[in-house]
Parts: sequence; structure tokens; C-alpha cells
Amino acid sequence: MTRSTIELAPSVEDHRIARHAAAAIVLTVAEAAIPLPLPGVKPGLANIVTLIVLARWGWREAVWVALLRVFAGSLLLGQFLAPGFFLSLSGAIASLVVLGLAVHLPRRWFGPVSHSILAAFAHIGAQLVVARLWLVPHDGVFYLTPVFAAAAVVFGLVNGLVAARLLAELAAAERAAALPRA
Repeated sequence: MTRSTIELAPSVEDHRIARHAAAAIVLTVAEAAIPLPLPGVKPGLANIVTLIVLARWGWREAVWVALLRVFAGSLLLGQFLAPGFFLSLSGAIASLVVLGLAVHLPRRWFGPVSHSILAAFAHIGAQLVVARLWLVPHDGVFYLTPVFAAAAVVFGLVNGLVAARLLAELAAAERAAALPRA
């Protein structure tokens, strides 16, 4: 009887996705240690990584990074299949759908900052809907919408500005590396 072995050779893309997912997971775990003034309101620092991946390598890689972050982050934090996991997953899926549409908007007016704000609103909107349908069977959950919308604007703006700055620095570094040495 002969044995057969299946070998999977990871591509450069696989390595890149793994590196970015690892960075996003580290930010997710670090963010969990930050005391928050209001339950459910988080800065979403890992979304900076997703925005950078979206801008540089496209929506498909951004989806991989975001979903790997949600699954691995929930496993590391002991929240896998808990309500927080489903809230996070629904928010991530909604924001990825919005980002998938937003990348087709004119780049002249839409970039990392506007993408981040749109994704933040989609994220919190999906979380409120899931919370209403599953966890809080009362429309009172929607009274929190102004608070969460304000947080989406603030954190979406900050994360988008950070992502835009990092993208500009990466582009400048790549241009400098491409210059011929004298």
C-alpha cells in the first residue's frame, strides 16, 4: 500500500494575508485590554489594517484579513460563538460589503477616510440589527443609535486618517526605494 501526501505550497499572497491578519489580530487583542467608557463602543484599530490591505491589494485580500481577524481574535479572547463573536462577525461582514461597493466610487472624493467612516456605520448598523433581532427583543436598543453613530464618525475618521497617513508613508518609501542610487 502506498501513501499519498498532499502538499500545499503557500503563495506570496498567502504570506501577505497572514502577516496582515496577524497584525490585525494583535490590534484586536490589544484593544480588548483597553477600558471602554461604554459597552460595545470600540475604536476598531484593526480596521486600519483592513483599510490598508483594501487600498493596496484589493477587496478579496481585505476580506481574508478581516474574517481571519474576527475568527482568530474571538478564539484568543475566549469569545468564539459567544454573542460578541456574532456581533463582531455581522459588523465585519456588513462593513466588507460596504467597502466592496465603496471601492467603485470615484477615488477623487472617496479614499481611506470616507471608506473608514462608511464601514464604521455599516459595522454598527449590523450590530444593532443583530442585537435587536437576537439579544434584545425590544426596539429600545435603537435609542443607542445616536451614541453609536457618533462613535462611528469619530473612530471612522481617526482610523481613516491613520490609514491614509500610513498609505502615504508606504508610497513615499516605495518611491524612495525605486530611485536609482548615485
